Amino acid sequence: MDFKDQFKQLADRVSNLKEQILTEEATKNAFIMPFIQMLGYDVFNPFKVVPEMDCDIAKKKGEKIDYAILRDGNPVLLIECKHWKQDLDLHDTQLSRYFVSSKARFGILTNGIKYRFYTDLEQPNIMDKSPFLEIDLERYKETQIEELKKFHKSYFEVDAILSTASEVKYMSDLRNAIKSEFTSPSVDFVKMLAKKVYSGTLTQKVVDSFSDLVKRSISLYINDLISERLNVAMQNTESASQVEQAPKEEELLTQEKSTKGEIETTEEELEAYYVVKSILRQYIDCNRVAYKDVQTYFGINVDGKVTRTVCRLYFNSKKKSITIYDSDKTECVHPIEAIDDIYKYQEELKKAVLRFV
Repeated sequence: MDFKDQFKQLADRVSNLKEQILTEEATKNAFIMPFIQMLGYDVFNPFKVVPEMDCDIAKKKGEKIDYAILRDGNPVLLIECKHWKQDLDLHDTQLSRYFVSSKARFGILTNGIKYRFYTDLEQPNIMDKSPFLEIDLERYKETQIEELKKFHKSYFEVDAILSTASEVKYMSDLRNAIKSEFTSPSVDFVKMLAKKVYSGTLTQKVVDSFSDLVKRSISLYINDLISERLNVAMQNTESASQVEQAPKEEELLTQEKSTKGEIETTEEELEAYYVVKSILRQYIDCNRVAYKDVQTYFGINVDGKVTRTVCRLYFNSKKKSITIYDSDKTECVHPIEAIDDIYKYQEELKKAVLRFV
């Protein structure tokens, strides 16, 4: 199992078990220790992972970090843990104290679901106020998995991570700043844009009127951008579909001509057709559901077009089956013993027909 699969498996585990995890210690055992193991470290080897490591500072003794990952006997990664329901915003100062007293270059604050990664980009040995990377196991992005992989024991290189941490951090900060301005434009942002289109004096009244205009203009621009990209994507998909499907339709028509007079539509096929039609009528006008019988199979489609095939029935042999096409046009073959078995695949048929609605 590769790293990405392990990550997704842990993410599923968190979603399924979290409501049963009632304490911080249980959060460590169920979520955080598996996370450390996923990074390639043996949580039961005290020479690699030290639980409750001392992080005393001058004015306060008895300070302990939940876990410290060692390399060559020195801590390189500190992990401070909280219960999964805890708000991490309330605990970052605690990790910063531990960070100062340690030689580690990286710190993680986590509740087993969210993981915030810190370092000292702004001042040496002083933990930055904001993380350079934040991963939520319930709302993650594929690119974040690749960033996390850099902390795996097999790939962990301090200089390599630091070289990209600055870029990751400031891109994240800029993204948040842009999001904030787009959601609720600041006065400075409104003035900057207003100066580009308004030649008069920017009085407070003018700025106030432009504040709403800027917000609406941003919303309209984003909607236009999305619509434009969707239209391009749909056109490309339709073009690709036509190129891909045309030979198949031509081949099928040739097959039909060559076997003309040899095709016999059986009562069993028609009965199965009406079962499928009764299922599909919940999602599409039943008058659009048609069939095309050829020598090798009985096809059910939309609008009488083989390029819009929903399923195919293979009843000409002892072992009967129904083949349903998913959203990727992949054939999913299901054996059936009796016509009523088709009802077992209502969900698959629904997904297949919704592609054409």
